[in-house]
Amino acid sequence: MTKRIGVIGTPGKWSTETLADAFAARTGHRLVIDMGAAVLDIDAGQLTCDGVDLCQLDGLVLKKVAETYSPDALDRLEMLRLAEAAGVRVFSPAENVIRLMDRLACTVTLRNAGIPMPKTIVTEDEGAARDALARFGSAVFKPLFSTKARGMVLLDAEAPDAGAQIAAFKAANPMMYVQQKADLSGEDLGMVFLNGDYVCTYARVSQTGAWNTTIHSGGKYAPFEPSPELIELGRRAQAPFGLTFTTVDIALTPDGPIVFEVSAFGGYSGAQKGCGIDAAALVADHVLAEVSK
Repeated sequence: MTKRIGVIGTPGKWSTETLADAFAARTGHRLVIDMGAAVLDIDAGQLTCDGVDLCQLDGLVLKKVAETYSPDALDRLEMLRLAEAAGVRVFSPAENVIRLMDRLACTVTLRNAGIPMPKTIVTEDEGAARDALARFGSAVFKPLFSTKARGMVLLDAEAPDAGAQIAAFKAANPMMYVQQKADLSGEDLGMVFLNGDYVCTYARVSQTGAWNTTIHSGGKYAPFEPSPELIELGRRAQAPFGLTFTTVDIALTPDGPIVFEVSAFGGYSGAQKGCGIDAAALVADHVLAEVSK
């Protein structure tokens, strides 16, 4: 019997369409779901999108729940919990992803697991944020909901307008996440895991002199061979979240490796361009094996 798997993502985007193609090649069924068009009928116990009742599918794969991270995106994940209650397998489980989309929730989980991270201060108090910047010398102010360094601001304690920049950041981000700038030496790493098993590691290498290495800021993917100890660090970092497919962001600093965050949805493009691995095929094979049990 053909398994009907829906891919929740952004229609037209490479990773979403590639994942949908992988399922179509294996099952003959192709469905891309934009959660912006979903309708949750609490009384009827239905979650529909473009005429399809998602509660009748065999599985749902989360590639991206919204184009940008926000509290509204968390509500879309909450909607998926109704499909889970109806017996639909969601990869990764909605509740597990909810714990990751808020940067602070991810950070607290990593800290509680004893994972080495950059020095970080989280506060709503401007004075405390100024003190943190003075102590760090240079710090990145990060929104709690963002990807690819969007909305992040690099501040220097010696800048004459540092106080004004902090005030401006707080106006848009009442809870300020202040992280000491790490010496990335022009690159950081994306370590890929499938169902907790190590797949590969790629580097994001700065090409433009930007302070961050994200592809959004002009970085490029490159292969990287990590040590067994580094792989173990990545494994420990992603373990508390119970994700189907994820990428752990790691930097190698003069003081040792540090973990920035664990991705809610994983880096399909990085695995392909940096490691030559078809992550969509791996995920499709894993999901179909799981729903066939």
